[in-house]
Amino acid sequence: MLGITGLFAIIINYVKRADVKGTIAESHFRWQIRTFWFSLLWVVVGAATAVVAVGYFILIGVGIWNIYRIVVGWFKLSDGKPMYQ
Repeated sequence: MLGITGLFAIIINYVKRADVKGTIAESHFRWQIRTFWFSLLWVVVGAATAVVAVGYFILIGVGIWNIYRIVVGWFKLSDGKPMYQ
C-alpha cells in the first residue's frame, strides 16, 4: 500500500474524511490511514536495516501485515460492519 496508489489513497482519505463522519466508512478511513502510516514507518525501518539482513524480514512482515489489513478491511466493509474501535 505504499506505492503511488497508496499515496493517492491517503490523500483521498484525508480529503474525504469529513464527508464520512458518523458512518461506518469513518472507521474504515481511520483503518486505512493507520495502515498507511504504520506501513511507511516499518518500510523505512526495514530499508534502513536491510544492510544487516534483518530489514528483509521486516519488509516481508510489513507485506504480510498489509495483506492482512486489506483482507480484514474488505470483509468488514462487505458485511457492512465498522472496523475495530
